[in-house]
Amino acid sequence: MRIWFNKNFGVSKSEFNGLLFLVSIIVVIKAIPTIYGYYQPISNDDPNLLAQIQQISITDQAYANTIRDRIEEANPRKTIKLFKFNPNSLDAEGWQTLGLSAKQAQSIINYTNKGGKFYKAGDLQKMYTISPEMYKKISPYVDIPDQPINASRKYVHFEKKEYAKKTALIVDINKADSMQLDEIKGIGGTFALRIIKYRERLGGFYKKEQLLEVYGLDSSKYAEIKDQIEISNTALKTININTATFNDLKRNPYLSVKQINAIIQYRKQHGNYANPSDLKKIIILNQQVIDKITPYISF
Repeated sequence: MRIWFNKNFGVSKSEFNGLLFLVSIIVVIKAIPTIYGYYQPISNDDPNLLAQIQQISITDQAYANTIRDRIEEANPRKTIKLFKFNPNSLDAEGWQTLGLSAKQAQSIINYTNKGGKFYKAGDLQKMYTISPEMYKKISPYVDIPDQPINASRKYVHFEKKEYAKKTALIVDINKADSMQLDEIKGIGGTFALRIIKYRERLGGFYKKEQLLEVYGLDSSKYAEIKDQIEISNTALKTININTATFNDLKRNPYLSVKQINAIIQYRKQHGNYANPSDLKKIIILNQQVIDKITPYISF
C-alpha cells in the first residue's frame, strides 16, 4: 500500500507512517463511545430496566408454577396417615393409607383371608411385605383387642396345646409364603426370607435337597426340617436357552460367568441347542452342572 501511495501521490515513507498514525487516532476516537456504552453498567434506577426484570421474573415464576402443576397432576401425592388399627380387620385401603403399596396391602389381605391372624404387634415382622423401617413406624399404632378371660379363651388355650401335640405341619416350599415357612419347626423369619429369595432366583425347587444350597442352612438344620416339608408338582420357571441373554442365564445360581459366555458363544457359532445332550459339547460344562440346570431350561 505504501508503494501505491508513493507511486500515485508521491508520499514518502515517513509521510505514509504519519498518515497511518493519524488514521489510527481517528478510529480510536470514533470507537470510544461505542466501547464505553457497551461496558458501562446500567443503573439500577433505570425504570425501563426494572420493568423488564420484573416482567422476566413474573414470566419465569409462571412457567415454574405451570411445570410444577403438571408434575403434580401426572404424579399425585399419596396421602400417608398413621392411625390406630387392628391388623386383623384393616382393609387394603387402610394399609395403603399407612404407607404400603397396593401390592403389599393385598398380600396382607390374602394372608388374613386365608385364616392368618396377628396376636400381637410383633407378628407383623413376620410379613415379608413389611420392611423393618415400616414396622418401626406403624407398630406403635397397632391396636389388637384383648380376648376376654372366659371359657372361650380357655378353649383357645386348649386348642393350642392340642395343636402342639399333633404331627408337625407339612409345608409346600414351592407355594409357602414367609409366614407359612416360619411355622416350620427350626425355621425362623431369617431362614424363611432366604428360602423365598433363593426359590425366586431358581424358579422353584424340584427336590428337597436344594434347601442345602440356601445360605446358612446346613445338613443338621436340613435333617431337622426335611420331614416337615414337601414339594408339589408346581411347574418350574424355565428359560429358553436358545434365546436367553447373559442376564437371563445369570439368574441361575448353578452357572458361572465363564460357563454362561461359553453357552452363548457356542450357540452363535453352531446354532441352536436341540436337547440337554448338546450342552455336553461345551468343554467347561460337566455332567453335574448340566443335570442341575436341565429342569430350568427349555429349547
